[in-house]
Amino acid sequence: MGIVNFDWSKIKNVQKLHRFLYAVGLGSVIGKFILLLTTTGRKSGQRRHTPLQYEEINGEYYLGSARGLQADWVRNLQSNPQVEVRVGAKRFQGRAEVVTDPARIADFIEIRLQRHPLMIGLIMQKAHGLSRQPNRAQLEILAEKEALVIIKPRKQRIGEDPSEYSIDL
Repeated sequence: MGIVNFDWSKIKNVQKLHRFLYAVGLGSVIGKFILLLTTTGRKSGQRRHTPLQYEEINGEYYLGSARGLQADWVRNLQSNPQVEVRVGAKRFQGRAEVVTDPARIADFIEIRLQRHPLMIGLIMQKAHGLSRQPNRAQLEILAEKEALVIIKPRKQRIGEDPSEYSIDL
């Protein structure tokens, strides 16, 4: 199990489009499924903008990493968990927690399958070589190679305007 002959260069092209939509003020068009995560590069110290699918659960933002701890954005978070996030027209700062517990990651994938059965089912089938409705045991095996990131938004201070957060693309 794992990623089945997946061409990551195709994802990079889609991410460029997502970054562009956020940059020109059209984040609300894709904000229902895609957020824009801004991290600090662990080596360069430069701001890095990564569009990612997400789920909002109890006011926190859950992000799955199919590349596990090898994804650059996850490695950046391990170095500095302070982030900026754009979800549609909303902007906020937060703190990221990287989770590697397969049971928790499998829980997250189950939630995604319940909320988006067609889209996530196709990802399970095409990217991971599983059925569109994998069982719990299959999800836990898959989760051993993946990572989960939970973004906890920072409480907004009185008088603070979140639209002033600088996110330069």
